[in-house]
Amino acid sequence: MFRHLRRPFVAGLAATLAVAALLVAPASPAYAHNVLRKATPAQDAELDTAPKKVTLEFMQKLNPKFTTITLSDADKQPVATSEPEVSGTKGTITIDGTLDNGVYTVAYRVVSLDGHPVQGSYTFTVADPTATAAPSPSASPQPSEPAETTPAAPTTAPTSAAAASPAAGESSGGSGLLVALLAGGLVLVALAVGAIFLRRRGSAGSPS
Repeated sequence: MFRHLRRPFVAGLAATLAVAALLVAPASPAYAHNVLRKATPAQDAELDTAPKKVTLEFMQKLNPKFTTITLSDADKQPVATSEPEVSGTKGTITIDGTLDNGVYTVAYRVVSLDGHPVQGSYTFTVADPTATAAPSPSASPQPSEPAETTPAAPTTAPTSAAAASPAAGESSGGSGLLVALLAGGLVLVALAVGAIFLRRRGSAGSPS
């Protein structure tokens, strides 16, 4: 009786083990693929202070030769970082300088134990309230307008009397000189006439 019961039990157990093996077999290659387990900064994190490093921790050990970790800004421009430093299951990059406020993307590519490459990416945000905003492009300088100058007050024209005074002085000086010359001439003429008169008189009074 037990022999008859043992055969169905053994057959059922064998079938169960076979089904379990089929279910487990496909999962083995998937488990061989490396998986990101932890990230610092974390995915979708909003940070009050800009990070200095980015560290990724995976399920399996990393091969330094096949580990790539990069960082880019919101404009998809690469951010300067060091080469990944690999230690066991962790890979770390050091950020050069200080990150401005904004959204950043971490991208990675590693190789699993079975040689299958695994890659992915995620974002985090820097929102430091004390950080200064990135400088905006300065507009081209506008030509400066010349300062308005107050026109000089017009010089007051000299009055007719003042304007005429130099000419009047010159005229009076010229007239005085002319009068002096005329007076001198008359004196000379008078002297000459007087001399002639005296000579004639003298000649008339002398004996012949």
